[in-house]
Amino acid sequence: EEEFKWLLQEEVHAVLRQLQDILKEASQRFALPTSGSGGAVKQENFVLSASGADQVKGVMTLQGDALCQADVNLKMPRNNQLLHFAFREDKQWKLQQIQDARNHVNQAIYLLMNRDVNYQFKTGLEVLKLMDAVMLQLSRARNRLTTPATLTLPEIASSGLTKMFTPALPPDILVNFYINLNKLCLTVYQLHVLQPSTIKNFKPAGGSVLHNPGAMFEFGSQRYEVSHVHKVECVVPWLNDALVFFTVSLQLCQQLKDKISVFSSYWNYRPY
Repeated sequence: EEEFKWLLQEEVHAVLRQLQDILKEASQRFALPTSGSGGAVKQENFVLSASGADQVKGVMTLQGDALCQADVNLKMPRNNQLLHFAFREDKQWKLQQIQDARNHVNQAIYLLMNRDVNYQFKTGLEVLKLMDAVMLQLSRARNRLTTPATLTLPEIASSGLTKMFTPALPPDILVNFYINLNKLCLTVYQLHVLQPSTIKNFKPAGGSVLHNPGAMFEFGSQRYEVSHVHKVECVVPWLNDALVFFTVSLQLCQQLKDKISVFSSYWNYRPY
């Protein structure tokens, strides 16, 4: 009983402090403040490339959760024509996955700070509930980075991203940006129009993170088929850091839950 009291009063708070420290580090990775600039978020340039292919090359500028510049060169396979397009100067693209992950981390920190050092935990169940709530936020944060949204091709075609570029994207090109684990990814789809006389069975493709050549869809009054897909990516080191912090934090939460459960099962099964 004395040991369990000590666990509730001392060790739980020690773990909560440790979790707060780790998650504040994680949160700072997302904010990326630069020293001495009034908290402004620094810009980072990333070169996107694919191993063994040079059809698409790009340089992206990431500022926190926003892509503020994108410069893309695309070599068309049919005629080796080189296309170049970049974000308009007045445009930037919010990466919702990063924004959501940061919000979940901050929610986890808020839950932990709600139980300050003077707070007295009365029961093991109370600690278990807190750990479950924190773990839920951390799992959601991790899932936002590890699980990109599945989109249909018409959703990509009607996305605001297609209107970000100058010169305007040709009608037979679609682009999509997303985060996958610790990587920033750009997918470029080249399309060809399906003629009304085509004998192909038209089957519109459903939602997917990455559509393959042969995928068909209808947009406006035209039917299209994906002829080529190019995916280029780069590692974003601070996203890697954040994922490591999530893993360590989840392990700490689970270890505390396991200790509490051992004591709880002892109380439930001790002989009278």
